[in-house]
Amino acid sequence: MKPILSLSSCWLSQRHQDGYEMLKEMAALGFEWAELSHGIRITLVPGILKGVEEGIIKISSCHNFCPLPTGITHAAPNLYVPSSKDRREREQWLRHSRRSVEFASQVGAKKLVLHLGNFEFFWLNPVRKIERYVDAHPGEDLTKDAAYQKLLAGVMAKLRAHKALFWEYTRAGIAELLPYATSKGVALAFENREKLEELPLDEDYQQFIESLPPEALGGYWHDTGHAHIKESLGVLNHREHLTKNAPRAIGFHLHDVSADGHDHQAVGSGKVDFAMISEFWRPEHTLVLEFSPRLTVEEVIVSKQRVETLLKHRFGG
Repeated sequence: MKPILSLSSCWLSQRHQDGYEMLKEMAALGFEWAELSHGIRITLVPGILKGVEEGIIKISSCHNFCPLPTGITHAAPNLYVPSSKDRREREQWLRHSRRSVEFASQVGAKKLVLHLGNFEFFWLNPVRKIERYVDAHPGEDLTKDAAYQKLLAGVMAKLRAHKALFWEYTRAGIAELLPYATSKGVALAFENREKLEELPLDEDYQQFIESLPPEALGGYWHDTGHAHIKESLGVLNHREHLTKNAPRAIGFHLHDVSADGHDHQAVGSGKVDFAMISEFWRPEHTLVLEFSPRLTVEEVIVSKQRVETLLKHRFGG
């Protein structure tokens, strides 16, 4: 037994008007499994249901919100956030997340990937100082830059001091959604994020995941590109972060990061150490190739082959 290897629909959904044809294209590339990402318009759903019923491809996972709320025609995973100060937005997040759980169950997906909100700032977001510094020092190793490290420490201290209310709202939303997802047989997969102001802070993931009720279906979802970006910013050590969170990991988004910091690139084309990451894969995991629509068919196929080589090395067969 080895992990499922899946292709995210984020690579191609925007150029399809028929969900059936979308699934056929993914299957034609040799994929047995697909993740339905956060760009699935409601108009794609009939074709998707037809394709799943006919066995064109199996659905490994969905990504909240899936399908998109009526009237939304672009990828919008943060359309509503559970951390919002606005009660109505939190209610909308819960409503549409429940809908995503229902849809995941309907198409046979066992996992739903979620984002968990962000900090709100009345005035200046301190993370903007980091962004300006990074933009002013392209290509430099910031982990060895003393001035940058001092700036980062100050920003992270402000984020820690500011997180309580937003994290409380997020935890409350998860507490409502988790039992419902468990009742539907869908595991909630909480994804690490690339922006400093997104929740939870990376240092809080282990405690958060370990606090989930043991009977609940939920766990950590590791995004390789996001973790690499955070490592390049000096926020975390990729291997150490995986080591801490691997015991409750249930899946991975696999994509590379170019030398100039662009993620969702072809596996093996950039700076991410996939050999290291593969050490943490387990048979029950779901591995999803999550690519920019700009990638060519050839880059998708080569990425698939590179991951399959790592799987063979790790699990044999």
